[in-house]
Amino acid sequence: MLTNIMYVTIPVTDQDRALRFYAEGLGLEKRIDYPGPEGRFLTVGVPGDPVEIILWSHAQGQPVEQQPGAASASLVLESDDLRKDFEVFRRRGVTFDRPEPEDYPFGVRIEAVDPDGNQISLRQQRHRRPRTAD
Repeated sequence: MLTNIMYVTIPVTDQDRALRFYAEGLGLEKRIDYPGPEGRFLTVGVPGDPVEIILWSHAQGQPVEQQPGAASASLVLESDDLRKDFEVFRRRGVTFDRPEPEDYPFGVRIEAVDPDGNQISLRQQRHRRPRTAD
């Protein structure tokens, strides 16, 4: 039986630049930085959450072909106070798709884009589900 999500991969062209964006811009913590035989294995994650995001270099695997109109990698991160986080991220130089977060039936949302064009959806649920400790 599956127990949890371990890793999610985001393709990047420059791992150091991506690390600065995710760690300094969005406030994620660097978890693993290993110069492995298949290339540098670099991960970040939300503090206190076990899921890790692999910042994988295009040069280390199959090249990612971007066709006009093709979707890039997408990541959804949840905030408990998105409007406050938005102001912090904006001061750190994060670029967004609109000037302010917007209200939706499910809560609040805004989109950011990393240096490689990967879409980062930042959301706050209207009615947060309580986390369970197992």
